[in-house]
Amino acid sequence: MAKPVPKEAVLIVNTRSRRGQQLLAEASAKLEAAGVRLIAKHSIRKPGADLIPTMKAAVRDGAPMVIVGGGDGSLSCTVDEVVGRDCVFALLPLGTANSFARTLGIPLDLDGAVHTIATGKRRRIDAGAIDDDYFVNGSAMGLSPMIACTIPHKLKRYFGRPGYLLWSIWCLARFKSFKLTVEGPDGAETLDALEVRILNGSYHGGIKVLEDEPIDDGKIVIEAVSGRARTTLASNWLRLLLRLPKKERQVRRFEGRSLRLSTQPPLPISIDGEVLARTPVNARVAERAIEVVVPSES
Repeated sequence: MAKPVPKEAVLIVNTRSRRGQQLLAEASAKLEAAGVRLIAKHSIRKPGADLIPTMKAAVRDGAPMVIVGGGDGSLSCTVDEVVGRDCVFALLPLGTANSFARTLGIPLDLDGAVHTIATGKRRRIDAGAIDDDYFVNGSAMGLSPMIACTIPHKLKRYFGRPGYLLWSIWCLARFKSFKLTVEGPDGAETLDALEVRILNGSYHGGIKVLEDEPIDDGKIVIEAVSGRARTTLASNWLRLLLRLPKKERQVRRFEGRSLRLSTQPPLPISIDGEVLARTPVNARVAERAIEVVVPSES
């Protein structure tokens, strides 16, 4: 019989995420009212310096569950600390895209997310890894890191997904294709690519890019948008936005437990929205590496 979700937790909120500061006090009150006793509450105003050390301390001190409030980047950089540990990972989706919450079926509103933590169930899922850096949802090279590296913080904070879209169009006009090589058990393949998505979940940038891909199937999926024309990438993203079938000639799919990726020229990789690596890298799956809270009916 599955163990119940803990009723005690440490709450860690990145108050630089889009809605973090606004919802910190409200989230604390609603979690307590729902029956989740907060052992400690942490407001993180300097995530680059304080987020990971705060998470490390909570897990080291024996928190049965840690609730992280923030965007996909906050979740990605903290999930490393619960891999292989007896600590449940729960989330409040307070970011812009909230791809991990969408993959797990967690409501994006605060009341719904709190209800999930209070009444949901534990589920053990895979994590992805770029070399030794774990991620919960997806990594990318190409246009996505370019956007992540250059988007003004205020544009993302105050305009959310429309702000991302406007900046994406600006970046696309300046973007160039690259050579991608994927090496796996069956050999190597090289192609011209416009974007590469390394996926553990179904969503990327808040948009569904894989159809009902299980997050506990023991494999990593790589999708490369192939070609050299920027219009091909624009067409691919438009079809994703409109939920239209992908054109098979535009997308090359690879999957497996571990794949090596290299590019010419070397390129940065965004890991759940944060630029943290550079090619060449090994992309792999860490099977059933973390335990999360999901809705009881999922």
